Amino acid sequence: MLPTLSVAAVLALAGCDPEQTVSGTGQKGSGAEGGGQAVTGFGASPLDNADGTKPGLAPLTSEADKANARKLVEELTVKGRGPKTGYERDKFGYAWMDTADGVPLARNGCDTRNDLLKLHGRNVEFRTGSDCVVVSMDLYDPYTGKDVAWKKAKATEVQIDHVVPLSYAWQMGASRWSKGKREQLANDVLNLLPVSGSTNSAKRDSGPASWLPPNKSIRCSYAVRFAQVALKYDLAVTTADRATMLKQCQG
Repeated sequence: MLPTLSVAAVLALAGCDPEQTVSGTGQKGSGAEGGGQAVTGFGASPLDNADGTKPGLAPLTSEADKANARKLVEELTVKGRGPKTGYERDKFGYAWMDTADGVPLARNGCDTRNDLLKLHGRNVEFRTGSDCVVVSMDLYDPYTGKDVAWKKAKATEVQIDHVVPLSYAWQMGASRWSKGKREQLANDVLNLLPVSGSTNSAKRDSGPASWLPPNKSIRCSYAVRFAQVALKYDLAVTTADRATMLKQCQG
């Protein structure tokens, strides 16, 4: 989740540059085409994607899945949200670094943002001569339930959301972590989803009690993903956040 930034800083974090050459190898996956039209859920169930390396975020609809989701959320510890004092994005490493050891896709020669675009995008096209820099793709945004036809010329129309926002993590204990652990959280594919820029901006550093995806069908899956990240990194959540997460997965 990006903190409030100047327009120039947002463009830099989003990976915007003058390159507009749209050529390279296309990669095609399953999912509906739509160019902004509402489509059905696309991708992996979070319950079957514990490391975040499968694309998408599918709704959880069966009673068994919802029961398993509630069990996962119930494992979370709770505490009050601490102060934001001292928080800076750079304390989690520079944006989209490829050198955060101990997380999937690290040190593969491609920065985290482009790794995420390749993982979740369909009909992916790369900059000429590159197998890393994505310049065009179709993305199913689970937060809105819509397809986005994206081009790098308008980079900020797709942003990478930190499911557990970095500022939230800071306030819940990450201020006391090593820099290496903070870099892992910031670049772990389990904690990252490409979504529409406006939705990501609306979320800011909110926990689930303050913000949920507009697409109601995905809210239980979102709660599971939030819980998976918090459990992996031994992060507590607030009482209100855990209660909200459980509510999303009621039968």
